[in-house]
Amino acid sequence: MTTNAARELRAEAVIDAPPAHVWALLTDFGQLADWSPETVRMVPLKPGGLRVGQWYLGINRRKAVVWPTRSVVADVRPERRLVWDTPSSGAQWVWELEPDAADAGRTRVVHRRPVPRTLSLGSRIVAPLLLGGTDAHADELEAGMATTLAGLKAAAER
Repeated sequence: MTTNAARELRAEAVIDAPPAHVWALLTDFGQLADWSPETVRMVPLKPGGLRVGQWYLGINRRKAVVWPTRSVVADVRPERRLVWDTPSSGAQWVWELEPDAADAGRTRVVHRRPVPRTLSLGSRIVAPLLLGGTDAHADELEAGMATTLAGLKAAAER
């Protein structure tokens, strides 16, 4: 069953900072909770730092509901692209960075959440029961992605 919740979510911005600086902030997962309305914390579960195959435990919250997710890093291209898969939801989280064509001191950032196959059974059960519905939660996630990106932008431009 495909719902509107399985659509690709997207947020983008141009940040007045070079890609190296934006990347350094983006990959400091300790700061993610400062910007994200849903992420409380991301904790690496394997040694070796940020790399393909690394697992992260994500602690998420929406109002009184708190839940864990396991994310697996699928792609790391420093200063260009970071992707992790979240098997518990079926979603993929993608960050893409590129120097602004007109000014290499600026970075265009696209944050996407595609669902490569289908939302997981767990997502289709939990979202309606605890998160306001799958479609409503997807709308909140997309708004939260924009908020997270705005926080990254503000931090990078300080």
